[in-house]
Amino acid sequence: MVLGTIPVWEDRVLLCRRAIEPRYGYWTLPAGFMENGESTGEGAARETLEEAGARIELGAPFSILDVPQIEQIHMFFHATMLGPELDPGPESLEARLFTEDEIPWDSLAFRTVSQTLRWFFEDRRAGGYRLHTETIRYQPRPPG
Repeated sequence: MVLGTIPVWEDRVLLCRRAIEPRYGYWTLPAGFMENGESTGEGAARETLEEAGARIELGAPFSILDVPQIEQIHMFFHATMLGPELDPGPESLEARLFTEDEIPWDSLAFRTVSQTLRWFFEDRRAGGYRLHTETIRYQPRPPG
């Protein structure tokens, strides 16, 4: 299980640029694998602190995406940042706050992240948030 957050400060969302593979150098929401002995919320908060150094108040679950081809479930929680201070850890090249117009859509690391962000901004414009679920299936690449 991959756990993460959508950390928000004012009108901006926190993204981290990956310092690890897969997708080195691409942007993502702070997220990572659940560890033994922690709840989903604890894991999401821990990953946010480790990858971005962001202090947050954890909110409700926002998206749950099944990725059967790689045997993963990605779960993202709402999170309100307690301040704009960031201190990226060793798994992040940098951490930065983005307005919706600034999101580097073509440089996002994973489809689960881009879909979660699309839902987030759609819900924000609509004036209310709900839980989103989806199964993401990867199409095999044609030979050659």
